[in-house]
Amino acid sequence: MRFLIYLNIIFILMNCHNKPDIMKIKKEELQSNQGVKNPYYSRSDTTALNLPDSVWKEILPDSVYEVARNKKTETPYTGKYLKNTGIGTYYCAACGNALFRSDAWFASTCGWPSFFKTIRDKSVIYKLDTLFGMNRSEVLCGRCGAHLGHVFIDGPLPTGKRYCMNSIVLDFVPDDEIMNK
Repeated sequence: MRFLIYLNIIFILMNCHNKPDIMKIKKEELQSNQGVKNPYYSRSDTTALNLPDSVWKEILPDSVYEVARNKKTETPYTGKYLKNTGIGTYYCAACGNALFRSDAWFASTCGWPSFFKTIRDKSVIYKLDTLFGMNRSEVLCGRCGAHLGHVFIDGPLPTGKRYCMNSIVLDFVPDDEIMNK
């Protein structure tokens, strides 16, 4: 039993600490991306987007592009949604696809916002990530294929999953903002 506890701690530490692909994001770039002119951004359309990276490069802010298309990672403990306690929905900052509800958010010590379930089955897709000699499950937007983060099996019940996401590729919309429109 003690061995399993130590093994779990090592697993968590390996997956939550700064990796060589971590990029530094300026604070002014951490502002919401909702004002960006993006003709593909829609919070209701779930049609898959298969756009070349050259199109994404033109319409996404550099910091969002680096994470979403080049699979970079924001610096831990710097994300705008790390401690967000608002009630609402998290969307893909690249395309507007609904990803998570706030009731699936939980306080994790990994340095990035964490969720235990997606908003619907096809919100995200998974891809094996073997970088750095690890077997991880990469989480991609189910609509546009943007890199969002990784999912681990050390989360809370009822799913036991920890979707460890980059804030920079998320847009949060509070429920009261939607109701007041």
